[in-house]
Amino acid sequence: MDLKDHIRGIPDFPKPGILFYDISTLLRHPDAWQVAMGRMAASVRTHQPDMLAGIESRGFLMAAPLALKLGCGFIMLRKAGKLPGERVALDYALEYGTDRIEIQADAITPGQRVVVVDDLLATGGTMAAGIKLLRQVGAVVPAAAALIELTFLKGREKLDVPVSTLVAYDE
Repeated sequence: MDLKDHIRGIPDFPKPGILFYDISTLLRHPDAWQVAMGRMAASVRTHQPDMLAGIESRGFLMAAPLALKLGCGFIMLRKAGKLPGERVALDYALEYGTDRIEIQADAITPGQRVVVVDDLLATGGTMAAGIKLLRQVGAVVPAAAALIELTFLKGREKLDVPVSTLVAYDE
């Protein structure tokens, strides 16, 4: 199955000049969704994760069912102020400005293997920040995974772990 057949491009969203890859069409197609999760599970399983960390918010849609399929835990990496309890935060640079990502301080036990999961790898800034934050709280991060990669943005180059993606767009 070609998963690209189930992902639609929406031009000029969220702003002019951007082509947004909409995964909602894949999510509502049960066979494509099963195939995507099966393929992601096969690639992530090789890294023997204890946990999967989903990046807000579409990364949650990938990581949560994938964690169930792999029999491991799921944790959330969220924008500032969205998690209850004690949190650990990391500020990181964006193309224009900065952002902050947080994790609950007790989300992992130091030494646990945590694979970072998102729906899309673009410039790599958010995924790199997620990896750095996880390491800051004691995780071993053996890999990252995403459904889609925009290869022309070279986000993979910002990551110091193996990355698996299912679908690549070259422009």
